[in-house]
Amino acid sequence: MSRRAKPQTIEPTAAVGEDNAVRFGRSLGMAFTDIELLRLALTHRSVAHELRMTAPDIELPPSERSNERLEFLGDAVIGYIVAADLYQRFPEAPEGDLTARRVGLVRGERLVAWARSINMGDYVYLAAGERVSDRDRDRILSGAFEALIGAITLDQGIEAARAFMQPFLDADASDALEDQIAANPKGQLQEYVQDHYRQPPIYRIIDEAGPDHERIFTAEVLIGDAVLGSGTGESKRSAEQAAATMALERVGELHKRRATRTVRKRRKPRAPKGGTELDG
Repeated sequence: MSRRAKPQTIEPTAAVGEDNAVRFGRSLGMAFTDIELLRLALTHRSVAHELRMTAPDIELPPSERSNERLEFLGDAVIGYIVAADLYQRFPEAPEGDLTARRVGLVRGERLVAWARSINMGDYVYLAAGERVSDRDRDRILSGAFEALIGAITLDQGIEAARAFMQPFLDADASDALEDQIAANPKGQLQEYVQDHYRQPPIYRIIDEAGPDHERIFTAEVLIGDAVLGSGTGESKRSAEQAAATMALERVGELHKRRATRTVRKRRKPRAPKGGTELDG
């Protein structure tokens, strides 16, 4: 199971009748007792929407419309499996480190990477003609992976779901803390500012540009009245993250300069009264 498989393109399938579920189960080496669960896990809500448009007289029950209910279940199962694994894997780690690692492992980007490593994008059912942006593609893959874990749990039990996830956790658990820190500069800056200045950093949006569907935001982060950093992004949150990243870089440079000045300013220890400084 490769961590760094090339990104997969989600191609709309003509209909649910094209048995992606059977092919996907075979590719995973898994035999589902109820293949309908796997088929549902792969079914994006656009399929149900298209069915309502083309055959409005057909009313599907909620359990057969899309993978969203399985996604809900899978999210909870993944959270439990990850937490239990980290608890056993790092017996000396404090609660804060375990929490940071868990967040790093269950965030959307990680689930997308796991979904891509098993080529899940080749099997997702989408409505014919569905247009998928990069952002939507990641959201679809993340949800589908959660739904897959939900389907495995219902079909074969939570231990089977744990066994399926184990290779992912073995590959990524050790780096999850560092990855989470890198992915969350706002959280890292918050800790630094609270420790050193006893006040939270303040973010403000200072500019918005571009058309409504392509807005670019510019944010600043301040301590009191002092601007620590600024950044831009396609959302207010991403602009704030960029500002926090710049602030962390500036804080690091500030510490280096202070450390250098401290070394330069050190004086030789005074000789005891009545004595002379010793050579060597």
